[in-house]
Parts: sequence; C-alpha cells; structure tokens
Amino acid sequence: MSEPERGSVRAARVERQRLKFAAAHMATFAHTLEPLHGHNYAVIFEAEGRLREEGWVLDFGVLKRIGRELCDGLDHHFLLQRPGRGLTVRRHAGAVEVRFGERRYVFPEQDVLELPIANTTAELIAEWLWTRVVEALRAEGIDSVSRLGVGVEEAPGQTGWYAAPVP
Repeated sequence: MSEPERGSVRAARVERQRLKFAAAHMATFAHTLEPLHGHNYAVIFEAEGRLREEGWVLDFGVLKRIGRELCDGLDHHFLLQRPGRGLTVRRHAGAVEVRFGERRYVFPEQDVLELPIANTTAELIAEWLWTRVVEALRAEGIDSVSRLGVGVEEAPGQTGWYAAPVP
C-alpha cells in the first residue's frame, strides 16, 4: 500500500438504501412545542481513518449492518426526548402520557422510544446514532476509524449532522 499524501483523507461512506426509518416526533423550541408529525428519515454514515491491511478503512457491509440495526430500532416509533424541555412524562396502564402546557398526548407504551437527548432534532438524533456506532465498532474490535460523521435527513435537502473524532 502506498503512503497517503499529507492531509489526505481515506473514508468509507454508506447512505440511504436500507439506512432509513419512519418515526414521529415533536421538538421543543424556546417555550413552544412543534405539532406532532413524522418523517421518513434517511441516514448517512461516513467513517474516516487509516487503511487496513485489506485496503479499506472499514468494510461497507459492517457499517451498513450496524446502521440498519440502529435504524430498525428507531423505525415506526414516537421518538421522545428525555429529558425534554417543558415536557412532563408519565407512564401508566401500558401508556405514556406526554404533557406540554395545556397539550396532552397519550401513546401506547410499545410505540414510544425514549432517547436520552435534550430534543428530537436531526442533529441530536445524529449524535445519538454516532455514539451507538462507535460502541458497535469497538465491540467488533475495529480500530481503524479515527473520525465518524452521521447525517440524519428529515427531508430531501434537509440533513442534520454530527461528526467527531473517534476516541
């Protein structure tokens, strides 16, 4: 393998195809709550790092598998930020009750996925996914990735990103 030119980047990128999920959410902004709505999200993963012996940074198949598993876990859920600014959440009788001011929503418990993020914005969902991908790469003994970027597309042309060095 040839030595990379100084400042060059090697990267593996997988996106869309089966890296998607449909979910509902309602983000909080200042003292307001968005109306309950959903998106058909598409996800992009980009791993930068050194080339492994095989000549790749990371096997595309591994990155796609990890991404699909994460997307499948989010698919067809109401994504609830916990803690959520201004939200009061109560569980009872197999249901999750969410209140914001005078607004009240009740969801079947199995349809709610609580995420440990401050808000259900694309950027914060991307950061949550980033953490899970890094954990999965570590669990598989993959140490060639030095930086990971995750994009969460809410609509065509509208993507929130989180990218950071992999410790």
